[in-house]
Amino acid sequence: MTATPAFERDPARLARAFPADFTWGFATSAYQIEGAAAEDGRGTSIWDTFSRQAGSIADGSNGDIACDHYHRYAEDVRLMADLGARAYRFSTSWARVLPTGTGAINQPGLDFYQRLVDALLGAGVQPLINLFHWDLPQALQDRGGFANPQVVDWFTDYAALVASTLGDRVKDWMTFNEPAVFAFLGHADGIHAPGLRDWPTAIRVADNELRAHASAGRAIRGLVDGAKVGVAFDVNQVAAATESERDRVAASRWSSARDAWFLDPLFGRGYPALGLEAHREAGHLDGVELTEPPAGDLDYLGLNYYRRDSVRAHSDRAFDWEIGAVEGSEQTQMDWHVAPDGLRDTLLDLHRTYAPREIVVTENGAAYPDAVDPDGQVHDADRLAYLSRHVAAAAEALGAGVPLTGYHVWSLLDNYEWSLGYSRRFGLVHVDFDNQRRTPKDSARWYQRLVKEKELTLDLT
Repeated sequence: MTATPAFERDPARLARAFPADFTWGFATSAYQIEGAAAEDGRGTSIWDTFSRQAGSIADGSNGDIACDHYHRYAEDVRLMADLGARAYRFSTSWARVLPTGTGAINQPGLDFYQRLVDALLGAGVQPLINLFHWDLPQALQDRGGFANPQVVDWFTDYAALVASTLGDRVKDWMTFNEPAVFAFLGHADGIHAPGLRDWPTAIRVADNELRAHASAGRAIRGLVDGAKVGVAFDVNQVAAATESERDRVAASRWSSARDAWFLDPLFGRGYPALGLEAHREAGHLDGVELTEPPAGDLDYLGLNYYRRDSVRAHSDRAFDWEIGAVEGSEQTQMDWHVAPDGLRDTLLDLHRTYAPREIVVTENGAAYPDAVDPDGQVHDADRLAYLSRHVAAAAEALGAGVPLTGYHVWSLLDNYEWSLGYSRRFGLVHVDFDNQRRTPKDSARWYQRLVKEKELTLDLT
């Protein structure tokens, strides 16, 4: 059983752990909340296409309306400001500003993001723009998508357009959200858009993501004075399922073939040897020509952390392993192992291994079933407990010397949870998708006290 973190046992000490300029915020993504999928010139994205393929989404839904944020952004900005947000990490929809991915600009799409940024700044909330959260224009997928080397230029031009439009007001930028998920779940496992199942294609996509980040980062810095550019990586703690040598080796190989596959190149180390060995052994590099990817020059490293992944090997062969939660462990509705100490340890590992200038927790949150009670309240004790314990773990990492400067909860709103549709709720604000009514949950009020009043007591009553 995991020991209770020291800060969790001493809330007063927790309150002192975070400096006055620490950035508390929320995170969302365009396709998951915006809706207005066919309005004001927006083009079709791969998620519009994928969500209409039979069997691709658990509840058969799509993001055509989602949280209707496109029309309700002003209400949502007021809501996050009331809850104490100092920053808001959101993504721009490539298909909304460039409907076919290249060429003609859709001015109404750009205007929407200008209105959103102005509303955020007017409410005292700093915008952090993430340029790509998986919703590639379908027109570019029809040309090979991220497996086509031309995507480096396509993405750079898109980044330059958004930066030149918003860079006078926005200094914090991210090129990619969870590049491993987009590459591997979308192109090898086929459970995310565009729904492909070909590992060599997934490796090409990953390689092009690394190159596109480096190119777009240069473009943003050239256009925006004082720009800070990063990437958000989903690095969950990886552990062997048992003490067996086979499981320990499998865990190391999986971590290298997935997390280090992106982190090592971006920090100037090239592709990791152990990951290369695993991908080559599994046939994932067949027909793929890999060259040394460019270093990413990250101003800060974004960390999306949710769980501990345990690796159980079925044999000594690479990728012949099973990844999931340990049986009997505390789990969220996603069947994810709740491990707040894993957040602390992951932050420490990233700091020791890569020495980034700055780390921001760009996503942390949990899905649990909840509903509005007859009293008009949403009592989500499980989510509140999850968040409070992870904030405590972040405080421990900060106290141990990690250059942690911000923490963003995933998510502000219940939203469209990709292949699971609307069947999972991550929001601190409940959304009734029939009438779009927003109801802050108990966890939202806890977060409000955390940010505004430094009241960090973990007494869930």
